[in-house]
Amino acid sequence: MPQIRLNGLNIYYEMHGKGETIILLHNGFSCTKMWEGIYPRLVEAGYRVLMYDRRGYGQSDQGENFAAYYTGDDFRSDSVSTMASLVQALDVEHFHIVGQCEGGVVGVDYSVRFPEQVKTLSTASTFCFSTISLEAFNQQKFPASFDLLPDGIKDKYVYWHGPGRAESFYNLCSRYGGCYGRGIFDLRPAIAAVSCPCLVMYADRGHFFEVEQGVAFYRHLKKGELAVFPKCGHNIFEHYPEDYARQVIAFIQRHSS
Repeated sequence: MPQIRLNGLNIYYEMHGKGETIILLHNGFSCTKMWEGIYPRLVEAGYRVLMYDRRGYGQSDQGENFAAYYTGDDFRSDSVSTMASLVQALDVEHFHIVGQCEGGVVGVDYSVRFPEQVKTLSTASTFCFSTISLEAFNQQKFPASFDLLPDGIKDKYVYWHGPGRAESFYNLCSRYGGCYGRGIFDLRPAIAAVSCPCLVMYADRGHFFEVEQGVAFYRHLKKGELAVFPKCGHNIFEHYPEDYARQVIAFIQRHSS
């Protein structure tokens, strides 16, 4: 099990393939395992794929008082700092980023802070802005507790995070917003500062975010492209894994120097 020690914590990561590097950033509820239907297609297309579990997710350490860390003001910026430490430790200088949902927030923030490293950014089902607090939003969208989840979703959480912390992780994540924070969320100022080409992928039938969120995201980009997936729910990577990978590969190839 490959792990690297960063800031006193063991961070789980995987590296596959050869070629230009694509970094896959998981969403706010899962871990690297969510990419099982995506990364082999990228490797087959001639890319090297790096993916990792952010602090507290999957097989990475939670550290002391993870709940306070997760709900704290530093969670979002620390996600970027940890990624910067990881790529430096692994000697990855330039790369493409693909971020799913909350991973797209990390990708946007990273692209703004380290524009010289990021060749392209692809996001999927990433929230653009809210009109109510994220706590209120989550109360509308998620079951109140782990016990109220369908059995299939419970099984996913156990698979992603292990039986020891699946329930506590869900109960925390479904109440608070992680990279999104607890109050009103607005990614638009950061989006406008992204200088690299950016592909926005969105579902037309997402349970959490309406497709208009994807259009707003796209409208605020300097070098944006928009792809809407028809008859598709929030997790595009599950509904259309082949098309998801194909869109990313074609986008990267369009902007390769």
